[in-house]
Amino acid sequence: MSQDPPVADPCINICRMDQGGKFCQGCKRTALEIGAWPRMTEQQKAEVLHLIELRV
Repeated sequence: MSQDPPVADPCINICRMDQGGKFCQGCKRTALEIGAWPRMTEQQKAEVLHLIELRV
């Protein structure tokens, strides 16, 4: 049984929140998503990446 590769962190080291304070200007994650990322399952990380696609 093959295992999926780990989900890559979308951080691009441009860590500034937008003017509304809602999303990071670099990776488009919320502050909560950024803080929770290390504890998320691979499925949760994939879901966040999907949400990022919808935000762009």
